[in-house]
Amino acid sequence: MIEVAIHTLVIAGLIASALMVFYFRDLLAATLAAGFFSFLISVEFYILQAPDVAISQAAIGAGLTTAIFIIAIRATSRYEGGQP
Repeated sequence: MIEVAIHTLVIAGLIASALMVFYFRDLLAATLAAGFFSFLISVEFYILQAPDVAISQAAIGAGLTTAIFIIAIRATSRYEGGQP
């Protein structure tokens, strides 16, 4: 029963963070939401008893990719379509 509740919370978080990535016009906020999405995917992999995939997803997906996106955003305009 507790496993179903945890899966439901993680999936709700995945949907919420995916919607945030879609609707945010601030690229930094969208990148952080994408990093949170990736972290929740790694939590789901761990719950599904795939710890090696979870560690890889957390390190590459949530950590490294988010950091590279933030560095790229620093070199461009932070907001989609220019300044608000």
